[in-house]
Amino acid sequence: MISIMNTMGIWLAAFFTLCIFSFLYKDNPFYKFAEQVFVGLSAAYWLVYIIYSIMVPNLFAKLAEDFSGNMILLIPAALGLMMLMRIHPKTQWVSRYPIAIMVGTTAGISMLRYMKSDILQQLTATMINPFAAATTAEVIGNLLMIIGTICGVYFFYFSKKQEGVSKAVSKVGIWFLMVSFGATFGYTVMARISLLIGRLDFLLGDWLHLLK
Repeated sequence: MISIMNTMGIWLAAFFTLCIFSFLYKDNPFYKFAEQVFVGLSAAYWLVYIIYSIMVPNLFAKLAEDFSGNMILLIPAALGLMMLMRIHPKTQWVSRYPIAIMVGTTAGISMLRYMKSDILQQLTATMINPFAAATTAEVIGNLLMIIGTICGVYFFYFSKKQEGVSKAVSKVGIWFLMVSFGATFGYTVMARISLLIGRLDFLLGDWLHLLK
């Protein structure tokens, strides 16, 4: 029984993989079918996950254990129910309030997090003695990081026309930014290539048994 289910799972995975790959030719019903199945399964999975991993232990279990002591949990529960009002056209305006609270809270938390990670830590990382490193490669790396950070930030200084030395500094900042963007893009491409290799390895190995 386990072997049959395993074989069916492999054939289903191969079928949906080929359906997704068919988009490389053009948009077609097979791709749309696989896309909708993927979206539906993802929505169902996260619905079950949220209920049993978040709502049950953090809401229902705590209310059942001590209702009077955890009555404050009824506030997020009410906000969650208000978000479901979006299903009905006449009551969808109610969902605007919890969505506004969620977006505002997320923006505030993200602002503090990015302020710490992208600004304060970046500034702290450049406030170093570049010549205190142990090796020549580390010294060069520290100097490049300091120069790249200063020139990259200066590129976004638009209050004064950049000409002469300031223009040269700005151009160096552009070079560093382009290298950074290129590295990020290359990392993204390599991540997608890794996914492709994984799917091809599944098709040629687990499905067709052409690879051992």
